[in-house]
Amino acid sequence: MNLLSILEKKNIIDEKDIALIKKEAEISGNSFEKILIKTGIKQDIILKAKGEYYNIPIWELKNKSVPFEVFKYIPEESALHYKFVPLGVSDNILEVGILDPDNLDALDALNFISSNADTPFKIYLISENDFDEIYKMYKGFSGEVNRAISELDTELVKDKKIKALGEDKKVSNTDIIKEDAPVTKIVANIIHYAVEERASDIHIEHMSNSIRVRFRVDGTLSTSLMLPLKTHQAVVARLKVLSSMKLDEKRRPQDGRFSAKINNRKVDFRVSTFPSYYGEKVVIRILDTDKGVRKIDEFGLSERNLRLIKNAIKQPYGLILISGPTGSGKSTTLYSMLNETDHESKNVLSLEDPIEYNIDGISQSQVRPEIGYTFANGLRTTLRQDPDIIMVGEIRDKETAGLAVQAALTGHLVLSTIHTNNAIGVIPRLLEMEVDPFLIAPTLIIAVAQRLVRTLCPATGKPIEIEESMRKMIESQFSDLPEKYRKTLPIGKNFFDPEPNEGCPTGMRGRMAVFEIIEMNKEIEEIILKNPSDLEIQKIARKNGMLTMKEDAILKAFDKKIPFSEINTLGGEFLFEENNLEKF
Repeated sequence: MNLLSILEKKNIIDEKDIALIKKEAEISGNSFEKILIKTGIKQDIILKAKGEYYNIPIWELKNKSVPFEVFKYIPEESALHYKFVPLGVSDNILEVGILDPDNLDALDALNFISSNADTPFKIYLISENDFDEIYKMYKGFSGEVNRAISELDTELVKDKKIKALGEDKKVSNTDIIKEDAPVTKIVANIIHYAVEERASDIHIEHMSNSIRVRFRVDGTLSTSLMLPLKTHQAVVARLKVLSSMKLDEKRRPQDGRFSAKINNRKVDFRVSTFPSYYGEKVVIRILDTDKGVRKIDEFGLSERNLRLIKNAIKQPYGLILISGPTGSGKSTTLYSMLNETDHESKNVLSLEDPIEYNIDGISQSQVRPEIGYTFANGLRTTLRQDPDIIMVGEIRDKETAGLAVQAALTGHLVLSTIHTNNAIGVIPRLLEMEVDPFLIAPTLIIAVAQRLVRTLCPATGKPIEIEESMRKMIESQFSDLPEKYRKTLPIGKNFFDPEPNEGCPTGMRGRMAVFEIIEMNKEIEEIILKNPSDLEIQKIARKNGMLTMKEDAILKAFDKKIPFSEINTLGGEFLFEENNLEKF
């Protein structure tokens, strides 16, 4: 019985549709499943119907990963010919995904493969799309790494034979990291595919029984590869050599960096090791230097926020602070601001930990706390370098805070970052660092807070019509803004859901920042000197038209830039409660 008959018995399609589908398949050459999906029947419905008919469990790829080592069980040619692929091994049983359980030749081939490997198998029904994705792994990332590991296995076997013959031969770190060594290919493939997948970070970690490789793409970590334990020491050694770290130091964290040409563009990699229970963990931050520093106009800032930032960096002196948690894009914004300054007629210096991007015309310095060269000490030094503009990577302590404020008071424009939950929290944070209120008021120009949210793929997005009750809830979010600001807000009719397509499987790609900015004025100065509470500062900021990060996200969701689901990732009270989400 074929797929169409199964779906007809399940009342998913009508008998009259079968002839039309068969005719289209004959003309187009596409499978029944692909034609059915094209007509609007969801893939999971088709798979579930087949599973119920055959009484075979179904398996869906979704966000799962297929361990590369299972590809050794089923040859590539067999997978393509018989339309089955390995999924994993559980309790010493090989799990196999198959398209057609009625294919007796495929089942005979599986029995043969199973007996040769001395491993029983269990079959699962999978969709054609998942079969295609898993089959690509034979030639893709996992396949290339698998071949390199096979070469590494061969080298280890040779080494054991040499030892058995009594020759004094050891595999040294130099042997491990030579350019044609298998481990070099493993590391090169990991790095290459991470860049191809637009990953911002690579995590390589020892998981007791395997080595997990994860990529962070658009802010989300997902497992991309599982390596055997025997590769851990070699992979870590290779990365240490590339990053100029000490090979024999495994008890302390180390930091390093290296550069490589990937697809004819220069990419920088910042490497950090961390001693953990099972072995060293390595995290690699990917910095695509060819993309350069983005212009501040490209950040998707509202008209008000863009004006405030551009006005601030044109000031001859004062303090600009950007707040947000780690990974919220503060450094990117800081670099963009710094790049907007006048490098020709101004002396621009920066203190960074680490230097992420090089900007022509700016003297950038790497602080090194281990030798006593801290942000505070570096700031004292820069003041003797006749600076006009100073960028301090981060204000971490009261000494750096005090020096930054003093520099701003004495005629310098100072840009820095600080850790707070929102823009309003910048002022109380400076007070906690024992900066006097009468010094904050005349020096602080603007305080910026930001977070990163995922964005919809360009020209995509499924509209979600907003009901009247939800519209009132949204409008109440802005109720404490003065009318002159409220009436200019672009409140739309629809939010948007991700709309997956062939070029954008999740419907989302990339991230953008949402902002809130407080501009210092006489009213806020008076509050700081009298009663610098968050509530009082917020009242004045709202009176002057400040939008919160969540409100900025709402407007970007109306503008079809981000999905509405990203709004609630910003913390605070949920705009969309579970019972409200059901309406959509």
